[in-house]
Amino acid sequence: MTDLHNSTVFTEVSDFLLNCFVRSPSWKLWLSPPLTLLFLLAMGANATLLITIRLEASLHEPMYHLLSFLSLLDIVLCLTVIPKVLLIFWFDLRPISFYACFLQMYIMNCFLAMESCTFMIMAYDRYVAICHPLRYPSIITDQFVTKAAMFIVGRNVLLTLPIPTLSARLSYCGKNVIENCICANMSVSRLSCDDVAINRLYQFAVGWTLLGSDLILIFLSYTLILRAVLRLKAEGAVAKALSTCGSHFILILFFSTILLVLVLTHVAKKKVSPDVPVLLNVLHHVIPAALNPIVYGVRTQEIKQGIQRLLKKWW
Repeated sequence: MTDLHNSTVFTEVSDFLLNCFVRSPSWKLWLSPPLTLLFLLAMGANATLLITIRLEASLHEPMYHLLSFLSLLDIVLCLTVIPKVLLIFWFDLRPISFYACFLQMYIMNCFLAMESCTFMIMAYDRYVAICHPLRYPSIITDQFVTKAAMFIVGRNVLLTLPIPTLSARLSYCGKNVIENCICANMSVSRLSCDDVAINRLYQFAVGWTLLGSDLILIFLSYTLILRAVLRLKAEGAVAKALSTCGSHFILILFFSTILLVLVLTHVAKKKVSPDVPVLLNVLHHVIPAALNPIVYGVRTQEIKQGIQRLLKKWW
């Protein structure tokens, strides 16, 4: 009888309502314009980078293939989250279907982990380029990038799949208002009348295993790079190497810092407004996406020249 009751209640929840900034409704008003601009900037900048790398033969190299992959991940993440958030802000369109919610949850978790893994591969690319420059052409090849892409996709697609699967299998006892702008796993599973301990444990274990291991390897790579750079004696070599890696490291640090702040605000729930982690979660899906192509475009001479050549052809 209980099983039948739970099954009936579960099927009744056909959609959810995303309730953004319950305690700070005015945030929606002042966040709408900058968030819209950031979204348009992220889409435009990443599309420009992808088109430039695709059309410029001189950019058909492993490092730029990795940049293309990163841009593609940024575009998917942005399109998965920001349009829905803007629809809520501008038109109060809060409903999201049951399946769309869990699809969004999966894409966010999967592609965020893929982005972290891509940063790790890019850090290894810079490590080989600076610490083993003579071996770079034989190590970082198109075949290496293909294998790296397969590893990035395979690892994260499989390991993040149980997150939405476990949440979708829960029974939702008539509650359908999510206190968030997005379908974050914990925000959704909190509505369930089942025990969510396994969900929390799996998300915690996978999150720290994937993102934590990537972060350790990234910092190890840049530590080795810094040590090698400081040993360089050629005039201007240190400045050039630091300039090349500096922008990469700043973006990775920014990516990691937002995640760390997000975790800390969740831990200190009583001292921080519940709307703060919601805001950080939204911004984390658009600010890195807007910054990545701009920083790489401005700091990488070859990309800058490629964009200029394309602009001359079209205009």
